[in-house]
Amino acid sequence: LRKWFGHDPARWEEFRRRYEAEILGHRDELDRLRGLMREGPVTLVYSAHDETHNDAVVLREMLLRHR
Repeated sequence: LRKWFGHDPARWEEFRRRYEAEILGHRDELDRLRGLMREGPVTLVYSAHDETHNDAVVLREMLLRHR
């Protein structure tokens, strides 16, 4: 999915939609991250040059949306 996206902003909305669906397929891991957030700060690391169009942005939004 990330390879398909290729950090092309024109594909951002579709990437976001697909990545959210992929993450929701791993609810146990998502819940584990939420649990860690209740214990203290969690740092999401990414290697993209674009700070607004990357997988960590999507994950962060999902984590904050459903605390």
